[in-house]
Amino acid sequence: MSHPEADRAASVRRVLAVIPARGGSKGVPAKNLAPVGGVPLVARAVRECKAARLVTDVVVSTDDHAIAAAARESGAEVVLRPAAIAGDTATSEAAVLHALDAHEALHGAAVDVVLLVQCTSPFILREDIDGVARAVVEHGADTALTVAPFHGFLWRDTADEFAGGEAHRVGAAAAAQGALGEAAHGVRGETDTARAATGLGVVPAGDDRPAPADTAGGYGVNHDKSFRPRRQDRPQDLLETGAAYAMDAAGLRKHQHRFFGRTQLVRTDPARVLEIDDPHDLARAQALAPLFDANRPGALPTYDDIDAVVLDFDGTQTDDRVLIDSDGREFVSVHRGDGLGIAALRRSGLKMLVLSTEQNPVVAARARKLQIPVLHGIDRKDLALKQWCEEQGIAPERVLYVGNDVNDLPCFALVGWPVAVGSAHDVVRGAARAVTTVPGGEGAIREIAGWILGPSLDSLDPLDK
Repeated sequence: MSHPEADRAASVRRVLAVIPARGGSKGVPAKNLAPVGGVPLVARAVRECKAARLVTDVVVSTDDHAIAAAARESGAEVVLRPAAIAGDTATSEAAVLHALDAHEALHGAAVDVVLLVQCTSPFILREDIDGVARAVVEHGADTALTVAPFHGFLWRDTADEFAGGEAHRVGAAAAAQGALGEAAHGVRGETDTARAATGLGVVPAGDDRPAPADTAGGYGVNHDKSFRPRRQDRPQDLLETGAAYAMDAAGLRKHQHRFFGRTQLVRTDPARVLEIDDPHDLARAQALAPLFDANRPGALPTYDDIDAVVLDFDGTQTDDRVLIDSDGREFVSVHRGDGLGIAALRRSGLKMLVLSTEQNPVVAARARKLQIPVLHGIDRKDLALKQWCEEQGIAPERVLYVGNDVNDLPCFALVGWPVAVGSAHDVVRGAARAVTTVPGGEGAIREIAGWILGPSLDSLDPLDK
C-alpha cells in the first residue's frame, strides 16, 4: 500500500545550514552578537536560514556561551566547537565538518547537502540561501556560492610583490587575490587567514607576472592598463560575496574544502554585499539596516510579537524642542495622532509605560491624559525598565521600546523590539530594529500603532486623543 506522506518525506533531501560564529573576534569584540537592525548578527543569519524553503535544519557552531544562548533563542541548534578548531587560524570548513558530524550523530540521519552561511554578512537573504541550496538540490551542482556583479579595475604593486623576496611575493599575491572583496566593501569570513595560507579558495597568480626589470609600480590584474574598454565591452567579473555556500555533503567530506566538482554561481544584489570585519563595517551596516530591512518579512512588529509598549517622551512624543516663558515654565508640543494611537494600544490590552529622564510636570500631565503610567526623572532608564518588566511579569524580549537619542540605547539592548523615530540620532537609528517614516512629535507613535494594530486602529473613538 502506498503512503504518499511517507514517500514525500523520503524524497525530501536533508539540507543543513551551518553558521560558524566564534566568540574571539579581535577586530570587533563580540562581533557575532553585535546588533544590526536591532537584531544580533547571529540571530539575523538564523532567521534567514530558518525562513529558507529548502533548509531543513539550522546549526550554529560556536565556542561562546553567549552566542550559543542567542542562537538557541533564535531557534537554531547549537554545536559547541572544541578549542582545536576555534582559534584565529581555524577554517570554516573545519567548523562545518565538525557540525555536520555532530548533527548527524545527534539525529541519526544523514545530511545530503550542507550550507555554510556567514553571519558577518548582515544583509544575506533567505532567497540567497535558497539559491545556493537549489543549485545542489535541484540543479545537480556539486558546490555553489553567492556572487555579485563587479566592474572594478584591480591593480597590484610590484614593490609589494618583490620587496620581500619570493615568500613575500607569493603571500602578497594571495592577499591581492583577496583584494577583490576589499574593493567591494571587504568580503572576508572568519577563515580567510587560514585559506590564504593554505591556498584554499585562492586563485594563484600566473607565471606572466612582470619582473622588476620589466615593470615598476602598478600593473593591472584583471585588465591591461594600456587599454581601457567601456564597461559594456568587458567580460562580466563576479565577486565572491562570502555570504553563502552550498556543498554536497559527501563531496565535502571527501575533498575537505568548499569548492569541488561543478560549481554553480548564484547571483545576488551587489548593493547588499557587506562583510563586517572592523568597527567601520559595523557602523555602515547599522546605518544601512533601516533601508534594507524596511520591506522584508517580519521587519515590522505585529500584535502577536509584543506584550508591552514603552515610550520615551522628549523627541518621540514631541519634536524635542522646549519653549520657555519669562517665568521659566516649559512648554512642549504633542501630536493628536499620537494620542489616538496610544489610546488604541492601551485599549488593545497591551501594557503601556512612559519612561523619561526628564523630571517635568508636563510629562506626568500628558501621561495622566493618556491614562498610562509614567516613570520620569530616571537616570538609568534600562534598570527602571528591567524592574518594571519584572513587576509586570513581562519578558523584555516581548517589549517594544520607542526612543530617539543615545540615552535610549541601553533600553534598546534590553528589549526585543527597539524602535527609533524618524528624527532619531543616527546611532540610534542604526541600533533600531525598525524606524518610523515620520519624525518624533509628528505622528511617529500613531505610525507604530498602525504597524501593531493594523486596520482595527481606524475604529477608535476620535475623542481619545
